[in-house]
Amino acid sequence: MEPESRFLKVACMKCKNEQIIFNKASNDVTCLVCGNLLAEATGGMSIIKSKILKVLS
Repeated sequence: MEPESRFLKVACMKCKNEQIIFNKASNDVTCLVCGNLLAEATGGMSIIKSKILKVLS
């Protein structure tokens, strides 16, 4: 069974900006404020490189 797709509210480790991202992003996701990498695309579940604040349903 494949893990569910979710949106995540994350905080950038560098500037603390809060942003909503997809946990199965097809491209790398960067912070809109400082450009720090928030999630690395892998072709499946993204590797989250930031602090997860909340899982949104």
